[in-house]
Amino acid sequence: MASRSQHTLRIALAAGAALLLASCHKEPPVLPKVGPLPAPPAAATPAPPRAAANLDEYKVQVAERILASNPQQTFSGRLPPMLPAIVVLDIGIDRDGGVSEARVHRSRDNAASKVALAALAAGTPYPKPGHLLRFGHKTLVFSETFLFNKDYRFQLRTLAGPQ
Repeated sequence: MASRSQHTLRIALAAGAALLLASCHKEPPVLPKVGPLPAPPAAATPAPPRAAANLDEYKVQVAERILASNPQQTFSGRLPPMLPAIVVLDIGIDRDGGVSEARVHRSRDNAASKVALAALAAGTPYPKPGHLLRFGHKTLVFSETFLFNKDYRFQLRTLAGPQ
């Protein structure tokens, strides 16, 4: 039989263990009540392109827009040694960035001419020509050359660089 001191010790140990276990259990913290969360900020609209300082910069902006609007019709890298088709378009851009004029200046391939005209139309609207318009003129006119490979994919002369 256990002595009275051993019995008291067991009770004290059991009580201590119970206290330890009880101290491990914590109630979850009470979070303050908050109203509805604010709406996320609206998606930022892209900044309008920087106004071109001259016609060459403007032609680069237009060429980049044509390529971005027609990724399935373009190719990159070196041009083939023999280009199956070259199309030169005379392009007129009005003060609002719309195509007011598009004329095939030079081409020997009707299918390539149609691809070039469709690619130009797909890129509208273009950056506004702003201060590049001469006094009293409503349209900025310039030429762009479409360089085609055998698959009727094109590069633009303005962006092609030296080959």
